Amino acid sequence: MLIKLTGGALYDPVQGLDGETKDLFIRDGRLTAAPPDDEMIDQEYDLSGKVVMAGGIDLHTHIGGGKVNLARVMLARDSQFDRLACDEPIDAGMGRAVLPTTVAGYRYAEMGYTTCLEPAIVPANARQAHMEMADTPLVDTGGYAILGNDDLLLQMLSEGAEQPVINDYVAWMLRATQCIGIKVVNPGGINAFKFNARKLDVDEPIPHYGVRPRDIIRTLTRALTELGVPHPLHTHTSNLGTAGNFESTLATIAAAEGYPIHLTHVQFHSYGMEGKRRFSSAAARIAEAVNAADNVTVDVGQVMFGQTVTMSADTMHQYAQRAHAHPNKWICMDIECEAGCGIVPFEYRDQNFINALQWTIGLEMFLLVDDPWRVCLTTDHPNGAPFTTYPHLIRLLMDKSFRNDMLATIHPVAAKMSQLQGLSREYSLYEIAILTRAAPARLLGLEDKGHLGVGAVADIAVYDSQDDRERMFASPALVFKDGDLIVQDGQVVKLPRGCTHVVRPEYDSAIERRLKEWFHDCHTISMGNYKISDDEMAQGIGSPVVVHPCSRPRS
Repeated sequence: MLIKLTGGALYDPVQGLDGETKDLFIRDGRLTAAPPDDEMIDQEYDLSGKVVMAGGIDLHTHIGGGKVNLARVMLARDSQFDRLACDEPIDAGMGRAVLPTTVAGYRYAEMGYTTCLEPAIVPANARQAHMEMADTPLVDTGGYAILGNDDLLLQMLSEGAEQPVINDYVAWMLRATQCIGIKVVNPGGINAFKFNARKLDVDEPIPHYGVRPRDIIRTLTRALTELGVPHPLHTHTSNLGTAGNFESTLATIAAAEGYPIHLTHVQFHSYGMEGKRRFSSAAARIAEAVNAADNVTVDVGQVMFGQTVTMSADTMHQYAQRAHAHPNKWICMDIECEAGCGIVPFEYRDQNFINALQWTIGLEMFLLVDDPWRVCLTTDHPNGAPFTTYPHLIRLLMDKSFRNDMLATIHPVAAKMSQLQGLSREYSLYEIAILTRAAPARLLGLEDKGHLGVGAVADIAVYDSQDDRERMFASPALVFKDGDLIVQDGQVVKLPRGCTHVVRPEYDSAIERRLKEWFHDCHTISMGNYKISDDEMAQGIGSPVVVHPCSRPRS
């Protein structure tokens, strides 16, 4: 079947298209070159006056895994209330802060998003995470396996294991968990919490193992680089949410020693200690460091006001924040010998000084990082806000007048301390296409996504051009997934199943001897049952896998 999309204004930074009118052709789920004049077009869509972009890619959104289910249970009341307003035939709760799997797929597609990455898969829980993501329709998925607090890695580091051995372990774990990248959460801090440590900075030794977070970061960034894994180490740095933590963020950048590193939800790691309240924005300091370091990319983790729930493997931080839970309930737990989990419901308030300043810090980060190819649009769903707030966030970035109107409504002291009033930058549609499409695809190594070139997967979002960018991005006119029309006039019309994106770096199988002993002695699951096969993924535990190449080792 040959489909023609004609007359649309294309915004495709990969091809340098900044609103140019150009026809698109779809065959067998991919974009193809213009056919011969005598070939019949099976279906044609007139996109005159409309904005056309590749399908959106969210490289950091918590949509699968045990912690998400715990959060759903904790906010059951939220789901119950929202369900009353729902007229869609979906047999699931309709929570606002953390959505059921089916609803999450609907909401993403209804905004023009077609690919979502779960950023925190505890390896022992990978099956559960993939099952939930497979139950999320309309979008492709993928995940990052959490390392950096697992006892085996820390033990190997404390023993002085050679880098190639660490590389083999990392590669094996990526394959066993069917993941596309590696995440480190508060490196060493989750493990230190088990030994009653309540804080850990970049150069403090971890109890029992004596390894520093700096050592973990350096070793894992080097491992991924030498393995050729496209996505850099996805790094949740030390001291999240703590006043003065920008120093830890700068130390983390230095710890990478020039290897590629991605700082995630960097807003939560950009706090200073100036002023009477000893809490201030250090966004300018972090943005300056990012601008000066070509090996560093970030996503922001923007805070938006309203009820949400924070969920993280960072048990140390979540335990520290338990007193601020709203509603007043929380969970912290340990997971095997690998990581932890903490869930704390939270409401961000515009008249709360700290919350208001967090809102400004995220926007400052967006506006102060010079290169849009090195920053991605996220709210760390649902930690900073639900992903459904993206259209509002896009308007804040694109409309300085609207941004200043919103600034005038927040806590006055926070507004006065912020640089936001003086920042005149407004993102263009071209730059929004970078933040939400092209940059995430490049960072993940998804060469056939994030653009509208020949050979790309036909994931396409078509928007009515409107001055109100929030309304525009909230409800696309058309969305195509793999060439199929899935959303029309803001309504889902087809429910396809997505795929799972993975990488398969090479490794020396000798590492399995060490792993087999470790599983026998320390785990409640055997090594053979730990690994997830392609057959399992295709048969319903997950989604069919798409393997992306690892590049040759970089020097």
